[in-house]
Formats: sequence, C-alpha cells, structure tokens
Amino acid sequence: MSEKIKILYLDDEENNLLAFRSFFRKDYEIITASMPDEAIKLLAEHPIQIIVTDQRMPVMSGVEFLEKTIESNPDSIRLLITGHSDINLVIDAINRGRVNKYIQKPWDWDKLRLILENCCDLYYKGQELKLTNEELQKTNDELNRFIYSVSHDLRSPLMSILGIVQLAKMDETTNHEYFNIIEGSVNKLDKYVKSIIEYYQNSRSQEQLEKADINEIVSDIVEMLKNQDKNTEFIIENVSNSEFAGDAFRLKVVLNNIIGNAIKYRHPEREKHIVKIKLNIEPDMVYITISDTGIGIESEHLDKIFQMFYRAQLTNKKQGSGLGLFIVKESLNKVGGDIKVSSVLNEGTTFEILFPNKILQYKNQSSS
Repeated sequence: MSEKIKILYLDDEENNLLAFRSFFRKDYEIITASMPDEAIKLLAEHPIQIIVTDQRMPVMSGVEFLEKTIESNPDSIRLLITGHSDINLVIDAINRGRVNKYIQKPWDWDKLRLILENCCDLYYKGQELKLTNEELQKTNDELNRFIYSVSHDLRSPLMSILGIVQLAKMDETTNHEYFNIIEGSVNKLDKYVKSIIEYYQNSRSQEQLEKADINEIVSDIVEMLKNQDKNTEFIIENVSNSEFAGDAFRLKVVLNNIIGNAIKYRHPEREKHIVKIKLNIEPDMVYITISDTGIGIESEHLDKIFQMFYRAQLTNKKQGSGLGLFIVKESLNKVGGDIKVSSVLNEGTTFEILFPNKILQYKNQSSS
C-alpha cells in the first residue's frame, strides 16, 4: 500500500482545522497548525506534499506564509483559501507564493475534495518530471564525458600512430605499402572521430551571430583540402560583395563537408577533376552552389544521402562515415537554411545551399 499524501493545513480558526482533519483524515495524513511559526517548524520536520493555508490571519497573510515556504519546500503543491474573490489577490498569490490552486470560503466539501485530488495529480506529475530531468541531466553529463574522451583520449593515440608512420615512411628501407594502409586507416578513423565531435557541437550549441568574410572562409577551406588531390582544379566565383553575418561555425561545417566530398568522390578515369564554387551574397540570404565533375550519385540515393549513417554504393569504392551530409543538413536546419542536390551518374554532382544572412540584424544589435 502506498504511503498517504501529507497535507499541512494552516488556519487561525481551530474549528476549521478540526473540520478539515475530520473530513479528510481517511484519505490523507493531515497535519494542522494555527500559527505560521508552528507550520514552518512542522514543514522542517515532515515531508509535506500539499500545503493549504487560509489567507486572512493575524500574524501574516497566507500569501506571505507560502512565500516563506518556497525555498525549503520547492516541490510542495500550494492551495490558498480566501473569503475574497479579488483578482489582484489571486495574481499576487500566484506570483509571490507560487500558489497552484485557490478556493473561496465558505467552501463546498466535495469541490474541495476534487481540488485536493487535482493537487495530488500535480504533485505526482511534478515528481515524474523532476525524475526525468535528473535522468536527462545524468545522460547529458555522461555524453559530455564521452565526447571529451573521444576528442582527447582517442584522437591523441591516433595522432601518435600517424606520426610514427610518417617517420617510418621517411626510411627508404621500409615497406611503404603497409604503412600507406595504416596511414589511410588512421586518417579515416580520425575523420570519423572529428565528425562525431562536429555533430555534438552542432546539436548542442545555440546559433551564434557574428560578422564574417565568406570569401575568406571558402579560400581557407579550399587551401586546407586541396592537398588531398593535386589534380583537382578549384574555380571560385563571387557574383556579389555584400556583407555577411550569421553562424560562421555552422557555415564552415557545411562548406567543409560539401567541398571535402567534392574532392573525395572524383571520377577515377578523368585526369582532371574540377570543383566549382559560386557565391551570391544577398542582404537576407547567401546562395552557394558547389558542383564537381566526380562520379555522381544514382537517383535512387538522392533522397537518402542526408540520413544519418546512410552510405550509397559508390563506383570508386570510397565509403564515407555516413555522418557528413547528415551533419550538413542538421546544421542548416539549426539556422533556418536549406540544401538541394542534383546529380548525374559518372558526370558530377551539384549542391545548392541556402544560408541565412543576418547582417541587418547584426548591425541593429551592434548599434543598440
């Protein structure tokens, strides 16, 4: 049998206390007090689920008493009894005393019973929500520790292995074939680890508004990635010079993944691979088109490539992590952007990216 709900009832009229206790003693554990100090002492001694108080008392009002109980009994449900229907009193009770319910004198016993039952429901739901929040916080803390471990404890030995491999390859007497395999596997695993970290940062962080130079962002990404394939030619076209402000972090995430894929999935039979990047920066939106002459994507895969862990079967046998384009889509969703893809197998792929430009909002904030 579950333990009865405890109700503390404060009223300076003894007859009311006796009547209340007599009527509800079978359903609840009733604790009564005729003075606020006595009630506060009882609250310290007992776990009270519902606090009921009269509004008009000689020492302090019911609202003032309930206000004093907030810090010590934050989870308790509060019920105010008043002989006045003054709306200002009700508002004051809600704001100051965190009153969940109120009833007027003289009360109807059946109506009061229903209100108390409702108070019980509120208490149980509040406890369920509190438990859920605690479990979510625990999960959140565990996820933070996991991501820290991934970003530090896992990447560190990977970089050490890669350093040793690169040193070994400098020795002309060693068999480079095996070291090339190891190096490729380490780089693949490190990219996967970075994708996990990238996804975590994207899903947890709020949109950041900052002014940035998109041309510089694109140039930096191209400079960083072009060493992956010396036969890739980049063509960057900017058709406007409007200023940009927005979430530069997520913009970099989007461009890094799309441009990186454009290099990765080149056509193996073509001597020259072309990646064309077209920028059109308007006051309210940035339009970015990234097209390549790579292996392309079969039409049956186009509506699935933004799903988590989806890997299309590719003709060059290169398999991604299944996270990159998912992170791109999620990043754009976070800022209110969009992306479209079109592709012809063995001819190439084009991504059209819409990224909000909040330069006017940025200027308004800076001037205020």
